[in-house]
Amino acid sequence: MWEFGSASNALLMHYPDYLMVGVSVVISHVVMGLGQQLARAREMGSYQLGELLGRGGMGEVYHARHRMLARPAAIKLIRPEVLGAGDGAAAQLAMRRFRREAEVAASLRSPHTVELYDFGVMEDNTLYFAMELLEGMTLEMLVRQHGPVAAPRVIFFLCQVCESLEEAHAHGLVHRDIKPANIHVGRLGLEHDFVKVLDFGLVKSVVNVTGESSLATAAGLTPGTPAYMAPEMALGDAVDGRADLYALGCVAYYLLTGAIVFEAEAGLQMIAKHLRTDPVPPSQRTALPIPAELERLVLACLAKKPDDRPRGAAELASALAGVGGEVWTEEQAAEWWAANVPTARPAPAQTG
Repeated sequence: MWEFGSASNALLMHYPDYLMVGVSVVISHVVMGLGQQLARAREMGSYQLGELLGRGGMGEVYHARHRMLARPAAIKLIRPEVLGAGDGAAAQLAMRRFRREAEVAASLRSPHTVELYDFGVMEDNTLYFAMELLEGMTLEMLVRQHGPVAAPRVIFFLCQVCESLEEAHAHGLVHRDIKPANIHVGRLGLEHDFVKVLDFGLVKSVVNVTGESSLATAAGLTPGTPAYMAPEMALGDAVDGRADLYALGCVAYYLLTGAIVFEAEAGLQMIAKHLRTDPVPPSQRTALPIPAELERLVLACLAKKPDDRPRGAAELASALAGVGGEVWTEEQAAEWWAANVPTARPAPAQTG
């Protein structure tokens, strides 16, 4: 009894010390977390991180503000594991290729390409990009929330995307992941239905640094999305701007019908259909009218062989502008936004 009492007395005597040890551990974790956040803020230069806007397959996007200019921006953080490069020489090669391609992306000046302000690599190999903050929605959100899009408006969107692609292709940069989620539409100044192409050159060439590409890797980390992937990309062949035009044909199909070109339960099955199956004409999958010339252009973009597609984005834009019938106007666009999105809001989908 005496021994138990002594132990109890000792425990009670030193209880405040034990409590302080526990509290100090908690405080140290909090301080360490704050220190990491401050370090992250310092590593991203002049930008102050704000609220989380969204998460995507590659990482997270935050609202941010430039400390000196008070300019709003979107900061995109891309997780190291997305690179698939591991450590050592492969990781260093991935970083070099990322920097080279990001520099090209930052040089693009088309008003229909999202502006890249800054980029870099943090100590933990997380990539970060500072880009213009957009207001509106992606084309994927547009169709999900409002259904298929009228043909004149689809043409209006596609021509703007073509302007972005034409400049990028002239610089030797292929997007490789054109899809509705990577095309933003919204207000810009006094203009409505203004299109911005997202994620040019970001991570696309560094994901697979070994140069290997196949149907198996295409369903994993290989650049591209199976529902919008050109056959030559799936096969691991060399690609040029015509791979982006194939994907743009898939985007047009989705806008016109509200459905993707091919349905499948798995990525590999989807890719196999892009390789071997002819698409059903979009006019057969929607009640909305589609001009015959527009349908012909969409199906031409979806040709299995690159040589059977339009030769370039400028050629496609010219052909789209020549499609007869009703033309989508700024007045119609302004009315649509006033009725459907009456207040401007930051886009939560710059996540790619």
